[in-house]
Amino acid sequence: MFGFLKTSPAAPLADVITRVSQGDITLIDVRDHSEVAGGKAAGAVHIPLMRMQDMADPRHPDCHPVFKSGKPIALYCASGARSGMAARILGQLGYDDVTNIGGLAHWAKAGGALER
Repeated sequence: MFGFLKTSPAAPLADVITRVSQGDITLIDVRDHSEVAGGKAAGAVHIPLMRMQDMADPRHPDCHPVFKSGKPIALYCASGARSGMAARILGQLGYDDVTNIGGLAHWAKAGGALER
């Protein structure tokens, strides 16, 4: 029922944190601009959920360069719900290595660094 809150068993959060710090995975914050003003996960790229469809579509002129890297993608928001929606959008666009890590608090609790 709440599968969107689960972290993929292939990519536990501690592994995602390590891979982000090594540059092996792209971390995307899908929260709104006002939420990001208070801080975000270190190394995260901010792409609000409402822009995900356009910014992740390689055919769209606003496609963000992070989607051209071919790296696995990890997503988070405040609770995991919006990042779950973003994961579905990316799946529909053909991205197959996408992990919803939940909320920013999950990241911080697992030892992930924060930045302002």
